[in-house]
Amino acid sequence: MSLKKITILISFIILSGCVGYSSTGVLGTGVSIALDPRSFGTQIDDSIMQQNLRAKLLATNKSYIISVKTKILDGRIFLTGKVNSVEDKLKITKLAWEIKGARSVNNDLRIKEEFNFKRSAKDLLITSQLRAALISNKKIKSVNYNIDTYKKKIYIYGISQNKMERDEVTKEAKQILDVKDVITSIFLVDDLRVVKK
Repeated sequence: MSLKKITILISFIILSGCVGYSSTGVLGTGVSIALDPRSFGTQIDDSIMQQNLRAKLLATNKSYIISVKTKILDGRIFLTGKVNSVEDKLKITKLAWEIKGARSVNNDLRIKEEFNFKRSAKDLLITSQLRAALISNKKIKSVNYNIDTYKKKIYIYGISQNKMERDEVTKEAKQILDVKDVITSIFLVDDLRVVKK
């Protein structure tokens, strides 16, 4: 087999692996590569960091893989989920900061408490209503956002094309009935470390 064919085959294998991660999202859900405003190199860097962090979590405590959600956007690490103690929360934050290329760590981990069906159902309803509002709003590329709701607080992560889109997302979230607070980590394309040309 010629060197050119081997190079193409290796490139295809690497790219097909990266597409699997990238196509699952800016933050792990629903963002296609075609709509992701990050450069291809930044997407790969974030995917590598994501895998390294997951490996560290697994090596430290296997239960972290199930209870902790990690999202990496342009080197910024976001942690959500539930842990057993404050010590776990601090340990996971330290692990995240140890990842090569980490620019910041946003820790929204919560301490586990008794399951509350009514509250969980309400949080799910809030998330669904906001997702529907973002999809129906023509000014917003809804696939570029990830939404988590906990105790009627909405957490939104994503990338906006411009300030108007970012403001529109926040406005839609604040209009949802019974929302206590809206916490956003929305970056503008211009804020990213590497921007597509």
